[in-house]
Amino acid sequence: MTDTYIRDATVADLDAIAAVAVATGQGEEWTGADPAYIGHLLVHGRVVVAEQRGTVTGFGATRRIGEGPEAVTMLCDLFVDPGSHGLGAGHAMLSALWQDTPRRMTFSSLHAHALPLYTRSGLDAWWPLLYLAGDVRALSTPARWTVSEATSGEVAELERRWTGTDRAADHAAWAARPGGLAVLAIRDGVAVAAATVAGAGPEYGIVHLAVEPGSVPHVARDAVVAVLASLEPPDGRARVCLPAPHAATRPLLSAGWRSDAMDMFMATDPGLLDPRRSVPSPALA
Repeated sequence: MTDTYIRDATVADLDAIAAVAVATGQGEEWTGADPAYIGHLLVHGRVVVAEQRGTVTGFGATRRIGEGPEAVTMLCDLFVDPGSHGLGAGHAMLSALWQDTPRRMTFSSLHAHALPLYTRSGLDAWWPLLYLAGDVRALSTPARWTVSEATSGEVAELERRWTGTDRAADHAAWAARPGGLAVLAIRDGVAVAAATVAGAGPEYGIVHLAVEPGSVPHVARDAVVAVLASLEPPDGRARVCLPAPHAATRPLLSAGWRSDAMDMFMATDPGLLDPRRSVPSPALA
């Protein structure tokens, strides 16, 4: 760690941050590889970079989500160039960013191997989100189910009513992307699930799904399958983000879907991570 220098990022660091993002496997359109995203965090959050011998080898960013007692500080990015692992950049950035309370963090499977580091930092709860990828042409709509297009406002209102989470800006941002849309999953004429679907590209698929409270597990499973079966991505493949474990996971794996990533949500207070409610995410709108 004596060779690691942590400082606040500036717009002059965008190219170096993008290089770290690409080195960790992020696509050009997402997270650190997207200058617009990092620019947004520079204005609305805090971004730091780790320098080792004058080279940027990592970056981290936080956002304050909500107000009052419900507010959390979310660590929405923490990435280290794979070539510099073990030199203390991740721990140093975490220490620099992990100052406000209450606190929550999310990190991707790209550095989930560093789980012992995070647990040693006093994080005592975690909840994973699992990403599955597969061929939607291998799925069929369950009996008694239909899927209809909705507005992002309708989906956000159902989620707010069912879970108490207001994520309207997030739903609107995803649905506004090319190919994005909001849908209702309807069983026997009644909407029992609502979802937002990402647009074209490798992220195509379900990014948010809310299910009517009190539903038995197979309702969530069938809702996911019904929505996925209704999609028609150009290459026939889609991704879905699900809490893990989830009732829809086994049917999708049986249909040949594969797990290609996982996000971990961790906090210093287990109450912040109640898996019965949705986890807020920073909206880029």
